[in-house]
Amino acid sequence: MEYFQNNRENIAKLVWSYPHMTDRMIEEAVAAARESEVSVVVLGISARLEGEEMPVQIEGFRGGDRTDLSLPKSQEALLKAVVATGKPVVVVLLSGSAVAVNWANDNVPAILAAWYPGGEGGTAIADVLFGDYNPAGRLPVTFYESVDQLPPFANYGMEGRTYRYFKGEPLYPFGFGLSYTKFTYSNLRLDAKTVKAGQPVKVSVDVTNSGDREGDEVVQLYLTDNEASAPVPIRTLVGFDRITLRPREKRNVTFTITPRQMSLIDDQAKRVIEPGEFAISIGGGQVGLKGSFKVSGARFDVAER
Repeated sequence: MEYFQNNRENIAKLVWSYPHMTDRMIEEAVAAARESEVSVVVLGISARLEGEEMPVQIEGFRGGDRTDLSLPKSQEALLKAVVATGKPVVVVLLSGSAVAVNWANDNVPAILAAWYPGGEGGTAIADVLFGDYNPAGRLPVTFYESVDQLPPFANYGMEGRTYRYFKGEPLYPFGFGLSYTKFTYSNLRLDAKTVKAGQPVKVSVDVTNSGDREGDEVVQLYLTDNEASAPVPIRTLVGFDRITLRPREKRNVTFTITPRQMSLIDDQAKRVIEPGEFAISIGGGQVGLKGSFKVSGARFDVAER
């Protein structure tokens, strides 16, 4: 077979009938699960369902837009039936966007978000599932519990959307990800507790691999302006660094918060730095070691300097 791709719709298949989830298919899957030590259940959606201006007329989708963040009902039914066998289950989740896998989160011990993994995706997934590779991916989007947590789609405002403005409790936050080892953070330091407007701030922390396997950690630094005079994000990712640590190895990681990262757009559409208190959080996700610093002096016009 010769195969090549010349647009995004090319898909290689070897089938003798297109699968449509039926009770019989679920029964066959359950029978196979009962005879297995572990079940790997691959679920999710594809680029043929989610996109822009697509002729898709399926429950949960409208013209390529998603009206529901949940898994398709037939997939949810399949997963529940396989889990009911009592055998260990791993979910491999395929998608190009967030999926509200609430039931899986509560009832399945392992979920691997594989996104759209490409031609070698099976090899990569196998390496993770068999422990040949220690995963360190972090979610680039927020996984909400449902569309009920989001404002109406016709509202183009950012309030209540993305990790920067969402005040609720998501299923999985932006920046979330697990590893086969554990990392411990300590000794948070700032080079100054107070700086003049327009000066940078250095933040450092010690990261230790406290587990028994070598692994990568993604150190994330978030900044919050506690005294802004104009609307600003709840938090903003201002630095991240992916590091590899052997078991028990410790490393110091340092970030510099720039004046621009401390700035905001005021009511006159100018980028300025205002005096006041800023909070920071540093760790392997949005929740980490916390600290703060103050900016003193007069308002600083970033654009003019």
